[in-house]
Amino acid sequence: MGAIIDGKTIAAEIEEEIKKGVSDLAVKGITPGLAVVLVGEDPASLSYVRAKERACGRVGIISKQYRLSVETTREELLGLVEELNRDSQIHGILVQFPLPGHLDEQEVISCINPRKDVDGFHPVNVGNLMLDLEGPAPCTPIGIIELLKRTGVPIAGSHVVIVGRSSIVGKPLANLFLRKKLNATVTICHTGTRDLSSITRQADILVVAAGRPAVVTADMVRPGATVIDVGVNRIEDPSAKRGYRLVGDVDFPEVSEIASYITPVPGGVGPMTIAMLLNNTLEAAGNMSRGKDAEQS
Repeated sequence: MGAIIDGKTIAAEIEEEIKKGVSDLAVKGITPGLAVVLVGEDPASLSYVRAKERACGRVGIISKQYRLSVETTREELLGLVEELNRDSQIHGILVQFPLPGHLDEQEVISCINPRKDVDGFHPVNVGNLMLDLEGPAPCTPIGIIELLKRTGVPIAGSHVVIVGRSSIVGKPLANLFLRKKLNATVTICHTGTRDLSSITRQADILVVAAGRPAVVTADMVRPGATVIDVGVNRIEDPSAKRGYRLVGDVDFPEVSEIASYITPVPGGVGPMTIAMLLNNTLEAAGNMSRGKDAEQS
């Protein structure tokens, strides 16, 4: 059976590093601040927001929540974002998605100051990622890179196959792997890919972000490959306490028998996403601090 990549343990290690970074900024009189904006009462979003707030508390980042009704107008939401852009105590802004249907997510993203865009979704930051320039990267993709690095999985020269082409995971992750300092060869598969199995079996590192439970089975994986499962799917299970259980996009029982490394669901990529959100917030605070120091010198 393949080794389990424990995202919880690695995320906890990163949080300890972030705590030290927060302490270092405190010497300068700066406490990183993260604003989380939630519109509506989506249960999954509420759960994510609570998890992020707890994580901020563990590392010493100030977390401010702004919970708005589902009837919130475009003008009200964009007005709040502009207020947060001007707030010197806020270093990171996260608007929790999905938004209600009458609100344009891309318009909201574009309204956020790119320096405070800790999700890494602003067009400026997407462009920086494409051009291999400095700037915040989306949290799940950079979390996957950290998982691989800290587990000791070789990346340079590896063939990485990504199943899924979303702007949140697939596309930015491909660009991260293509950076010269990582130097992987990348193939992206999607719903239009012919003979998916023949491609996934070529992967040294297989990342699955398809959004469907158990879409990747053992016959689709090369023995000895590293498998990163990004999916989080609810499956009804009357025997479970909540009436459901969480599974990934990979058939874990089967694939874990042939993979060299594999991430579980839950407890794999998820904790890393939150850890990298904290790290992006810390870096944003540090960057703004250095900019202020330069202005005063």
